[in-house]
Amino acid sequence: MSTLRIILQDQLTETISSLDGIDKNLDCVMMCEAKEEFTNVPHHPIKIAFLISAMRLFAEELRSKGYKVRYVPLDGGCNSLDDEVKNAIEELKPDSIVITEPYDWRVWEKIQNWQSKFSIKVEIRSDKRFLCSIEEFKKWAGNKKSLLMEPFYRMMRKKYNILMDMDGKPTGGLWNYDKENRRPPDDDMRFPPRLIHEANDIVKDVIKLVEKNFQNHFGSLKHFDLATTRNQALREAHFFIDNFLPSFGRYQDAMISGEAYLYHSRLSPYLNAGLLMPLELCKLAQDAYRHGKAPLNAVEGFIRQILGWREYIRGIYWNFMPAYAKMNYFEARNPLPSFYWGKPTKMFCIKEAVSHTEQFAYSHHIQRLMVTGNFALLAGINPREVEEWYLAVYADAYEWVELPNTLGMALFGDGGIMASKPYAASGKYISRMSNFCKKCHYNPNKLIGEDACPFNALYWHFFMLHESKLRNNTRLSFAYLSLKKFDNAKKEAIIEQADKVIALMNKGLL
Repeated sequence: MSTLRIILQDQLTETISSLDGIDKNLDCVMMCEAKEEFTNVPHHPIKIAFLISAMRLFAEELRSKGYKVRYVPLDGGCNSLDDEVKNAIEELKPDSIVITEPYDWRVWEKIQNWQSKFSIKVEIRSDKRFLCSIEEFKKWAGNKKSLLMEPFYRMMRKKYNILMDMDGKPTGGLWNYDKENRRPPDDDMRFPPRLIHEANDIVKDVIKLVEKNFQNHFGSLKHFDLATTRNQALREAHFFIDNFLPSFGRYQDAMISGEAYLYHSRLSPYLNAGLLMPLELCKLAQDAYRHGKAPLNAVEGFIRQILGWREYIRGIYWNFMPAYAKMNYFEARNPLPSFYWGKPTKMFCIKEAVSHTEQFAYSHHIQRLMVTGNFALLAGINPREVEEWYLAVYADAYEWVELPNTLGMALFGDGGIMASKPYAASGKYISRMSNFCKKCHYNPNKLIGEDACPFNALYWHFFMLHESKLRNNTRLSFAYLSLKKFDNAKKEAIIEQADKVIALMNKGLL
């Protein structure tokens, strides 16, 4: 009895559940560089090069350990996962297929059809890389009216005994040190140099392949320097813990011109592709605190992103799909502006975030949430277009993590399943948390006029436009108390200014 064991592009670890119980003499591992997985949206060339390189190197590792590997490269005619599964069944004649839960609903639906489509038994196994299974999250969610992350995060801390004292209380007495992690950038900040992973012959060949086949995709390969093996990713993790984690906490919301990473880890592509494991990163950070190498606020903030947000986001995705992808609470319909794809804009914050994205397939979470995400929220951009952009341009993006972060957090498009309020902010927030505004054509302190920051009028217009849906939200009382003080003339001027901003945006002139 032989089994075809399929490993997807983000499952690059020997501990993946689809390999559990494998008979190396009988079973075959299948991996394929399916073109449709790189073109369902125009994925960034860095992301494609990273995944294909890591896949090829992982396949080599498996072969060296005695696994039989059927590997179908992109330039070998691999166009779709379904086609390659069909070909493998016809040639190898396995008795069954084993696969681990995939990264999005689209692929999940494909797998669901294999048993009837190919007349073969298909077993879909739980993804053990995650610390909360889909079933466990559904049980936790139950019939709760609110599914906020904080109580989930506390449950996970207790479950895995991370940053917990012997008496069952959180280390340091608090669960959350977010208030200590909102420091604006200081003048003349300096950052340690990043690790650079030299490309071997396999990676160099992949880069040429990607340049040839995906030349029309947004993004450059000029700065490709990602880790492509587990050993390299582990080096990156230890390098972050030693050099960046100590300052990560207090500056995690800061933004600086010309600095894509600041003190952020750059580990999410490796974590999401299977080269690193979430619990090992949490324990590395916890050990850094216990040995006096990093402060508690930094360590807790880093762990919260992994043990809290990452697990929670995945749970939200699988709990509410497929209906979740169609939600549009504010009925936003405006098209995605061309400057998200690198076209000119006079808004320096947007230009900077998009520039980082184009060069590195990366921008840190505050740029994603409070710059590009915030603008899309305020300008009423169609959620599906925004979601597809985020999915396409970032090396760490898979729909399970991207969709809830975009729809739920950035756009409040789920109406509050995830967030207790929209993360709407005016230009003053960006001015406070960055040095972007000093180099901008627009003035963050002006509401009306040709040089007024577009975020400002859009901010107040957003709250006026959606008052019926937001007024009763107690966390937004400050906004509506302020609006109450505006006379009709000021409100009309705001509406007129916001309309001008949208018109300029649609013409590519903002």
